[in-house]
Amino acid sequence: MTVIKGTEFDVFPLNLGGNTFGWTSDREATFAVLDAFVEAGGNFVDTADSYSAWAPGNEGGESEREIGAWIKKNGADKLIIATKSGALEAVAGRSREATFQAVEGSLERLGVESIDIFYYHYDDEAVSIDEQVAIANDLIAEGKIKHLALSNYTPQRLAEFFEKSEGTPAQPVALQPHYNLLARKDYENDIQPLVDQYSVAVFPYFSLAAGLLTGKYTSKEDIAGKARAGQLEGYATDEAFAVVSELVAVAKELNAAPTTVALAWLLAHGVTAPIASVSKVEQLADLLAVKDLTLSEEHVARLDKASQSFA
Repeated sequence: MTVIKGTEFDVFPLNLGGNTFGWTSDREATFAVLDAFVEAGGNFVDTADSYSAWAPGNEGGESEREIGAWIKKNGADKLIIATKSGALEAVAGRSREATFQAVEGSLERLGVESIDIFYYHYDDEAVSIDEQVAIANDLIAEGKIKHLALSNYTPQRLAEFFEKSEGTPAQPVALQPHYNLLARKDYENDIQPLVDQYSVAVFPYFSLAAGLLTGKYTSKEDIAGKARAGQLEGYATDEAFAVVSELVAVAKELNAAPTTVALAWLLAHGVTAPIASVSKVEQLADLLAVKDLTLSEEHVARLDKASQSFA
């Protein structure tokens, strides 16, 4: 467990992604996953108001509603909830009106009085950083959110945000970057220096490269026709499959799943808790196992070398 600096939250080393809830997981499956996660010691769930607007028949807010239903049954004290706004069309952008409306919508769907960690999911360069900081300070002052976090900001805008918010309640306590063995360069070169400077928590998305780092796919042919084929194809190169091959080799030596090793590599690189999601309880074990796996310096170095072309 790791305390997020600037907060009272001591989080499990896996941030359970809620993007499947209300999409590939119906209510029964969602409740089963959350029950198993909590029973295993998990306590931190990530969602967004836009999950899962991309699915046919959905409008967004489905994930928050499912989590809210679970909270209503089990109590709000079991989970730390992070949610995000900025991508849902009806309340897109970072204007004061859109952001306040988005927060109210999330509060209602989740059935809570205050959001534990609220992300600005995307930047809006039409809204100044000064105004974005002011909006967050007001949300915190009104008790609607407890802490602010950021995702999908350029390094320049991130640096400005930290500079303008430093010492205020709106100073971000966490970042959610795109980071994994096959996506290293942007984070390690441009974002990690800010993480180190401000001692901010890191919860990366696409921790498993849309599933490529589970070791299930060893060629482009394996990907064809899969549900996540579009996302997977963005990673599927000869260089990527070489990394997967080394990942599988390390996993075999450790008698662990490649999924677990890929997440452990992120923890070895200073990540607070990688985000990963499942649709069924049976998929959860390999994620939860990361709490008991610490990679040796040798194994970290091997994976670093294998993925050097992505750094």
